Amino acid sequence: MTTGTSARLLRLLSLLQARRDWPGADLADRLQVDVRTVRRDVERLRELGYPVHATPGVAGGYRLGAGAALPPLLLDDDEAVAVAVGLRTAANGTVSGIEETSVRALTKLEQVLPARLRHRVAALNTAMIPLGGAGPIVDAEALTVIASACRDHQRLRFGYSGYNGDLGERRVEPLRLVHTGRRWYLIAFDLDRDAWRTFRLDRIDGVPDTSFRFTPREPPAEDLAAYVSRGITSSPYPYQLVLRVHASAEALAEHVAPTAGTIEAIDERTCRVRVGSNDLSVMPYYLAHWDVDFVVEEAPDEVKDRLRLVADRFARAVE
Repeated sequence: MTTGTSARLLRLLSLLQARRDWPGADLADRLQVDVRTVRRDVERLRELGYPVHATPGVAGGYRLGAGAALPPLLLDDDEAVAVAVGLRTAANGTVSGIEETSVRALTKLEQVLPARLRHRVAALNTAMIPLGGAGPIVDAEALTVIASACRDHQRLRFGYSGYNGDLGERRVEPLRLVHTGRRWYLIAFDLDRDAWRTFRLDRIDGVPDTSFRFTPREPPAEDLAAYVSRGITSSPYPYQLVLRVHASAEALAEHVAPTAGTIEAIDERTCRVRVGSNDLSVMPYYLAHWDVDFVVEEAPDEVKDRLRLVADRFARAVE
């Protein structure tokens, strides 16, 4: 096999890994060869053990299938750096059981990285400082089972600890997983409560049991990330309020994380924010650090009284 043929086979394998289906003519165009050469190269890949499936006909093409063993992955420079940084982050992440595996995979990757990429990865690792205590740890096996159930539309049964610490059984139809950077959440339809619920994965007891498949329901919202954000920033808290803020949604988003509040644009200079808290005493100081003017549209009387108390206290302090 000539050097040119070997290089073309690697390029062909890289293309097959990058997209699920490839028409033969598109592959020939990318490789700058004719369709007959593509067929010969595909046969060579099969001889090397790669399961390349072909679909005959005018609309036919090629697809790289799953084999008995993991084939070598061909990554471009940016992909290799992204994988290396992702593995480094996973080694210090919030999913238990994958830290050691991530380190092993990262070690293998760094051994084969070209010098130019190794320097890029080393620079990123040097500049990054992981902040400990990012969030509760989630069991890797439980996360995998839940993700598979979301994909395959399988019902789940698991023990779940509520806010008061009581453990109860839940039967759900899972929809999506949402990761906030600190915690993992599951959006699912609770069969016993006949309503959509958001579950924290670190409160799930053990690995959930899967059962039969179900027909997916209409999602509770079009923007599921915003749906979870609303649920975890206001609904669970005893003290909730809605503010009309004299700042654009984009500007305020720099100060309010999705896990702290939900922001809705009113116009280019005004937005509406929904927040909640377990501690009434800290809410005035949290709002004050935004450094913008706002109007309270909805709030319990005790929240309004607390805001007045703190405002009067500071006013007296400077008189």
